[in-house]
Amino acid sequence: MLNQTEVSEFILLGLTDIQGLQHFFFISFLLLYLTTLLGNGAIVTMVISEPRLHTPMYFFLGNLSGLDIFYSTVTVPKMLTGFLFGHQPISFGGCLVQLHFFHFLGSTEAVLLATMAYDRYVAICNPLRYALVMTPRTCLLLAVASWSTGFVHAMMHSVMTSHLNFCGHNHIHHFFCDIKPLLNLACSGTSLNMALLNAVTTCVVLGPFTLIVLSYLYIISSIFQKAHSQEGRWKPFSTCAAHLTVVALFYIPVLFNYTPPTSGSSSKRDVQVSLMYSAVTPALNPFIYTLRNQEVRSALKKTLGRKLFPGGK
Repeated sequence: MLNQTEVSEFILLGLTDIQGLQHFFFISFLLLYLTTLLGNGAIVTMVISEPRLHTPMYFFLGNLSGLDIFYSTVTVPKMLTGFLFGHQPISFGGCLVQLHFFHFLGSTEAVLLATMAYDRYVAICNPLRYALVMTPRTCLLLAVASWSTGFVHAMMHSVMTSHLNFCGHNHIHHFFCDIKPLLNLACSGTSLNMALLNAVTTCVVLGPFTLIVLSYLYIISSIFQKAHSQEGRWKPFSTCAAHLTVVALFYIPVLFNYTPPTSGSSSKRDVQVSLMYSAVTPALNPFIYTLRNQEVRSALKKTLGRKLFPGGK
């Protein structure tokens, strides 16, 4: 069989070799991961169980929260194990699986955030047509399109990487199997993989980001045309504040890491930036949406009330 790999496993070197820092990082990222699971799990539960949250905006928020749980789970548990037991071995197949799901979920989030921006655009710029445009069928199709785009994009990288030859050095200077550090270790030519990384990945990141920017330009223009008082302008825009915050937290590090043309080098800076959108942002998202949204806060209190006092009314 062609393209057999001589390396059967890789060694993830993680974030640091300093034992004191490893213990500190373990506690810190364990708390972040638990926050991600509990916070996003609570939002998914609320969106499903609370009838007044059965709207397009919260349907997409539920998708985002579920996605964030899986996104962190792809990398953080392996990283936590590394803090406890040192450098972590990972099989070639396991490495490909991790790479696939990381880029599948990351790409899906990029497209889903653009879908959420479109939902806000329709709600603010065309409120009378909102119910006609954002039907349950349309919302489902947009969600399926987001997940499908991420899956196809990740599959391209997984298949291309699986055809590379790896021989000799197998230490990955990262806390998970990402494309750039893997390309550094390949013995065979990586020009096609680099073209895919520079062209397709950049399009998957910049395409949705451009749609988000355009949506908010139209939203801002519409608000200033329709509302003449400062309070009238702030009220519709406040519904977008949480989404804009999440977009900034996700896209700034992603744009920093993946959009510049790359030669395949992976630096400590890349590792630190990756931590932001793979471990930190998923933990912050529930707080951002809860703190900025009265409906979510009320639904959370109601859900917690049912859990704590199941016999109460």
